[in-house]
Formats: sequence, C-alpha cells, structure tokens
Amino acid sequence: MATERDVNAQPSESRLYFRQLLAGRDFARGDAAATQMVNFVYLIGDRAAGRCLIVDPAWNTEELVALAAADDMEIEGVLATHFHPDHVGGDLFGTRVPGISELLETHPCKIHCNTNEVEWIRRMTGVSEGDLSGHASGDVVQIGAIEVRLVHTPGHTPGSQCFLVEGRLVAGDTLFLQGCGRTDFPGGDKAEIYKSITQRLAKLPDDTLLYPGHLYDPRAFATLGETRATNYVFQVPDLETWQQMV
Repeated sequence: MATERDVNAQPSESRLYFRQLLAGRDFARGDAAATQMVNFVYLIGDRAAGRCLIVDPAWNTEELVALAAADDMEIEGVLATHFHPDHVGGDLFGTRVPGISELLETHPCKIHCNTNEVEWIRRMTGVSEGDLSGHASGDVVQIGAIEVRLVHTPGHTPGSQCFLVEGRLVAGDTLFLQGCGRTDFPGGDKAEIYKSITQRLAKLPDDTLLYPGHLYDPRAFATLGETRATNYVFQVPDLETWQQMV
C-alpha cells in the first residue's frame, strides 16, 4: 500500500502542492464514523504562492486548515466533487458531519461546484447561494500558477465532477480503483455514470494518476491504465448489461 509520504512526494522544482489526506488516519483520528467512511480530502495549490484549494473538506475542518498551515499554505477556496455529507458536511444518517459551512466560519471563500450541484449543496449544508460558484464542464479554477480543470461526470449525483491537475485526476465518487459510485441515492443515474466512466473520462491517457474519493482498495492511487485493466466497471460490454448489473 502506498504511504502518505509516497502519495504526496513531488519533484522539488514543481510549483504544484498536492496532498492526499485520509479521514480517520491523517485527520479526524478517533472519530469512528470518519474512520469507517475512509474519505480522502485533497489539498491542491501553488507552493510558491502559498495558497491552495481544498477538495471535499469534511469531518474536521479545523485540523485540515492546520495541516495546510503547517505546510505554509493558506486555503483560498473549496472544490466540491458532489453534495453528499461525507464530502461537504451535513446530516449523515442522523450524524452531523462538519464541512464547508464550518470552514466558511473561519475561512470565507468560494465553493466551486458544478452548476447542477448548487442547489443540492445549499440544501445539504445550509451555505448561501452566494457562497457557491457554479461551473460548467471544462472550466478552469486557477490557484496561483496552477490550473485545475473541472470535468462534469454525472451519475453518482447530477453534478458530480472530477478535477484534472498536472496528470492527476481527483475523481470523487465517480470512479474508484475498484468499482464506482453508487446510483441508488437521490439524483443517481445508472446510465449517466456509465457514460461518465466509459465516455467522458475515456480520452484521458493511461498514465493519468487516479486519486479516488474513498480508500476502497489497498492502494491510495493508481494509473488509469492499471484501473482500466483491473476494475470490473471497465469490463462491462454495453449499457444494457450495465443496467442489469448495477
């Protein structure tokens, strides 16, 4: 299994700041729900500028801010993959998960989401519409000199999105190293997630590094080439078979 040090190692000359943090291990230690959910949170930014974006801040936002600060990085915005409470905060089966609303209390900033997800996130978290910046697929969010491209990948939710940055794909719950996001929650769509996986992400090269939203595999990340060869979702021949299976 890749260690946090391996995952977060970057060439010294790179301006890209990229950290993968696991709930229950790197932060929110001792939180039984966080440990069970094994969510990943990501910090993406520009080392030279000392600024970063935080992907899916949930479970313990104070610790996440402190982890960024320990690297001399200031959080300037949020990238939200989708509206589920284990990713952005809110009510999770009767348990209140801290998330973006708590983060905004100390770090007012924009929450970048897909336009189809704006109302879902507002209802789940209670943040105002003015806090949310809705985007279309292909939009770029810039942090210092680092560009993060947004890729709309509906299916798990209507506005699920992935983030592309310097050969890395942060995929949220659209695609895991094994399996993909569920479609039996409100807003889920079997046909759309099949298209997202087999068509919308199909143009990405095999050497793209896939960083998922949960640790559902012993590995913390893998190339898309490895994932296409080993993940069963890529072995389904057509949409009809997919709808019968999933």
